[in-house]
Amino acid sequence: MSETPPNSNELAVERTLMAATRTLQAWIRTALSMLSFGFTIAKIFQYLRESGAVAGDWRPVGPTNLGLALIVLGTALLMAATVEHILFVKRLQANAPHDVPRHSIAVTAAIIVVLIGVTLIGNLLLQVGPF
Repeated sequence: MSETPPNSNELAVERTLMAATRTLQAWIRTALSMLSFGFTIAKIFQYLRESGAVAGDWRPVGPTNLGLALIVLGTALLMAATVEHILFVKRLQANAPHDVPRHSIAVTAAIIVVLIGVTLIGNLLLQVGPF
């Protein structure tokens, strides 16, 4: 027996699902950029402070705070984008003429990046101390 070819409604649902997944992937890339820039900024100035490369009692907390803010922002935005994606896929499933996959690799990747972001926040807060 052969399967019937998908109709235009089924193909439209597939295209919409793929577009939503691409949007989540774009948020993952954005969050990864923010996390890596934030961590790099914070660690460079932490190294300068600890190595004595800066003169006197100069403590550059501004760049450290900027780095931490980028990490927090990237993590929070990715969490929001992941929740939005999951809710959108649920709405799509409710209205789809056929079964729609519940989870994608992009959701798994987003959750992993959020966990990395939370780990980086904890790392910076424990090593840097109060601002």
